[in-house]
Amino acid sequence: MLFHRRLLGFSKCIRKDICSNRGQNVIPRMLLNEWCNKQSHRGISTGKRLTDTELVIFDKDGTIICFHTMWAPWSRELAVKVQKATGLSIDDKIYKTIGFCPVSDKMLPGLFAEGTALHSKIELAKLLNSHGVPEQESMKIIENIWTEGEHKKYLKAVGNPKWVFETLIDHGIKVAVCTSDNREGTEAVLTELDLDRYISRLMCGNDHDSVPKPAPDNALRICKELNVDPLKTVMVGDTKADVQMSQNADLGLMIGVLSGVGKKEDLHGSDHVIDDIDGIFPLIMNIPEKDKNRYVHHVKENRFSDSNVIRKQKFSTYARNYPIGLSNPFSKLSSKKYSTHSGSNTYDYVIVGAGSAGCVLANRLSENKDNSVLLLEAGPKDNSWKIHMPAALMYNLYDDKYNWYYNTEPEPGTNNRVMYWPRGRVWGGSSSLNAMVYIRGNALDYDNWETLGAESWSYSDCLPYFRKAQCHQLGGNDYRGGKGPLNVSRGTSKNPLFQAFIDAGMQAGYPLTDDMNGYQQEGVGWMDMTIHYGKRWSTASAYLRPVLRRGNLTTEVEAFTKRILFEKQRAVGIEYEHNGESRKVYANKEVILSAGAINSPQLLMLSGVGNADDLRKLDIPVVQHLPGVGQNLQDHLDVRVQYELTQPISLYKYQWKYPINMITAGLQWFSTYSGDAATAHFESGGFIRSKPGVTHPDIQFHFVPTGVDDHGRKMLDRHACQMHVGTMRPTSRGHVSLKTKNFMDHPKIVANYLSTQEDIEDMRASIRLSREIFQQKAFEPFVGDEINPGKNVQSDAEIDEYVRRTADTNYHPSCTCKMGHSSDEMAVVNSQTKVFGLEGLRVVDASIMPAMISGNLNGPTIMIAEKASDIIMGNKPLLKSEVPVFRPQTLEAQR
Repeated sequence: MLFHRRLLGFSKCIRKDICSNRGQNVIPRMLLNEWCNKQSHRGISTGKRLTDTELVIFDKDGTIICFHTMWAPWSRELAVKVQKATGLSIDDKIYKTIGFCPVSDKMLPGLFAEGTALHSKIELAKLLNSHGVPEQESMKIIENIWTEGEHKKYLKAVGNPKWVFETLIDHGIKVAVCTSDNREGTEAVLTELDLDRYISRLMCGNDHDSVPKPAPDNALRICKELNVDPLKTVMVGDTKADVQMSQNADLGLMIGVLSGVGKKEDLHGSDHVIDDIDGIFPLIMNIPEKDKNRYVHHVKENRFSDSNVIRKQKFSTYARNYPIGLSNPFSKLSSKKYSTHSGSNTYDYVIVGAGSAGCVLANRLSENKDNSVLLLEAGPKDNSWKIHMPAALMYNLYDDKYNWYYNTEPEPGTNNRVMYWPRGRVWGGSSSLNAMVYIRGNALDYDNWETLGAESWSYSDCLPYFRKAQCHQLGGNDYRGGKGPLNVSRGTSKNPLFQAFIDAGMQAGYPLTDDMNGYQQEGVGWMDMTIHYGKRWSTASAYLRPVLRRGNLTTEVEAFTKRILFEKQRAVGIEYEHNGESRKVYANKEVILSAGAINSPQLLMLSGVGNADDLRKLDIPVVQHLPGVGQNLQDHLDVRVQYELTQPISLYKYQWKYPINMITAGLQWFSTYSGDAATAHFESGGFIRSKPGVTHPDIQFHFVPTGVDDHGRKMLDRHACQMHVGTMRPTSRGHVSLKTKNFMDHPKIVANYLSTQEDIEDMRASIRLSREIFQQKAFEPFVGDEINPGKNVQSDAEIDEYVRRTADTNYHPSCTCKMGHSSDEMAVVNSQTKVFGLEGLRVVDASIMPAMISGNLNGPTIMIAEKASDIIMGNKPLLKSEVPVFRPQTLEAQR
């Protein structure tokens, strides 16, 4: 009967193909599909083949090596070691925790087979702790007895992996290994089996950029680094996690193997299930039987003989040695694996800075296939998990690998303190470092821009571009976007303090706003965040990564721009340094600076564009006298109001003094992108007016359930919460200037904080109004004594001194290349973003803001780049959005 049904289906397919004029190859194709079904275990097969395979990613344990023979004895030895170290006889519980069956002497699907070594260690430490061993001692015991080397004596390959790898490379197919095990043990195993030289990419569980299965990240990263389309990639593995990773990454083919811990039902979702890796070839290519016999014989002679193993140099992430007679199939790949090269040093557009604006421009300008685009970034790619985990944001604020690490000059207004200014130097720029708060500002901010000379940059002009950029979790409406690349979401934390802040703000007399980026900014409510499915959604994620395969887009990292190249008054290119080598690239159309409010004016001045007198003092040839370059510097100042908590519900529990909590939260994020590590914890906030007569909010609240100082480098010694608060439209003005003409030297930054009486009074009001909210009934179940400023700080003079002593940047420098009319001596660019007096040169970033907006700057900077892209491309601007916006009923009252 089964044969009859297959024959019936066979004949139907033949008739269908013949009727569609495809009958000439139908017999051999149907026979091949039928043969694949027979080869797939017990007939489990979709019949799908991937004949244009370019890459095969293998799991390690259970796929390449026998999982049971290696880890079953190791599991028994682990139980013995635990008993010796603790005196506890808990073998059964240890076996259950790691997933080992002592009856069948086999490993089972579960924690050890599908998780990381770190995850197993944490669970074993919890097990010891539950049996009376102190928490710290439990971790230490497990760490001391954990070994992954001595089990090599049980090493046994599955099938003929050497022949499999060698044959794949012989046919021009790349080989990668993706495992949850640590790198040291994995490298030792692959070297022992003489497999390391065939592997183009090895991804291990403890690599800094690794994300555990079943997340698609590792598979997609391997594809990108090896320049292979995921649809031309095959995954081979023995667990459910392997299958799910393949599905999540949308790989071309999934082949499950029954040589590991997974049973037939565990591999549901595979395109094929086979006995071991030797059976993959009919599913991806045609291999003559005579070749298989020859390779099998060769492998059997050499597979396990230590004396015959050729010892090579330490295992490299990328294989450099290939078997004799095999050429390196990747030799033509450039080191810029994420880029597609133009093959020339001339492009239509050269963009300096892959930050919040630069990534947008690279995406939009390269939409037109006739445009060739080069994107230069001084920093590295954004590969670190510390960037993508929202709760890890503090790590990046003081890591100079991804950060320009600027410092101001001593600031008289803050007791001559040198202020630390972190700015992004990485793919995504400061959108890869910031707190992920998405705020647009107030409609009147943009109407004011137009008043200051930025024609066609009013709120009704800008709102369509905010909507174009955005894909809001709650969907689109007249104010929100629902289909853009920038994913925006609301918080997921269950911490009651966020709601307490909102309730307290309402009790203090402020309105509730359901969308502070929509109709009504004024009030308290839930904040929008650039977080998507538990991960930071920077402009690199939103705009750059999705288009890296475009043939007309080239990216270069660790490229330090030295100067703009000019021919008379026209910008024609960029000179930059990469790996100590000076290079020049040229732009047929335009050079675009998107380097930010510090670097863009610095590059202009280094290139001879700025105040002529200042440039001559440094022997820099003057190209264009523009005295406004570097002037008009504005920033939001931030001060913290901190209160002790009477309940242990803050982030204080996530410190290194509590490693179990910290690591558990991290593991939850790595495995599911959820939990307390999946948010930046700036989930509620507000905007209010400081006093009567103010037209729109000039004070912003960021509430957070923790107590930290010094950019997160210092945490309070108790459970606490705090308000970050400051004035939104400061009147103090600073400047950026050159110290030297060396492009590697940081410029001179003078913020001039609190240089006006108005700013001093507004910061004082910020603290008083914050205290008032903390005293409301909604906070009574949670809040205790005030920590800072402290109950002894009450008078104007005392509060002013607290501000001078503790206030810090809110990370919003802007306005140093302001947009305006040609009649404005301080204006640097016109409303088309072109630099005055020059051709072929634009500035597109936060530096061109004519004045600060009332809120965080990342969202507005992305909008600027979206709008500028249409201007540069000559596109018709989006239709104005004439929508109503909130205005207070009276200005006679503060609330």
